[in-house]
Amino acid sequence: MNKLKLNLQLACTNSSYIPKKIYIKRWLSIILYNLKIKTEITVRIVNKTEIKFLNYTYRNKNKVTNILSFPYQILNFMHTYLIGELVLCSQKIQEESIKQKKNINAHWAHMIIHGTLHLIGHDHINKTDQMNMESLEINYLKNLGFSNPYIKY
Repeated sequence: MNKLKLNLQLACTNSSYIPKKIYIKRWLSIILYNLKIKTEITVRIVNKTEIKFLNYTYRNKNKVTNILSFPYQILNFMHTYLIGELVLCSQKIQEESIKQKKNINAHWAHMIIHGTLHLIGHDHINKTDQMNMESLEINYLKNLGFSNPYIKY
C-alpha cells in the first residue's frame, strides 16, 4: 500500500456536515492503494459561491456544482506523485443527499471516488466511458459498504 498524503482545506464554515479527514482518506485510498509511490492530493471543501466561481472560471459553466477535479499528474523531486486537487461544495452535496434520499457519507464517498477517478484519467464524455466509470464507482462504493448510487429508490 502506498503512503497517501492528504492536504485537507476547509474553506467552508457554514456547512452542517463535513466528513472527518479519516473518512476522506479511506475513500481516496480505495482507488489509490495500488500506486507504488507516495501519493499526494488536495481536497478543498468550499461553499456555493467559491465552487460557482471556479466552475465558471475553469469550465465556463455559471452554476453551482458538487465537485470539480483538477489533475496535476506530476512527480516531484521527493518522488511523490502529485495527483491533483478535488474541490467539493459541502452545501450542494448536503442538498443532493437529502433530495436523492441518500446517506450523507455514502454521497460524500461517491463524490470523492468520482472526482478521484477523473484525476487518474477516467471520464464520462461518451456512453462507453460513462458506463465504465459508473461501474468502477459502484464497485469501489460496494467495497466500502455503500450501495449503488445510481439506483433510484
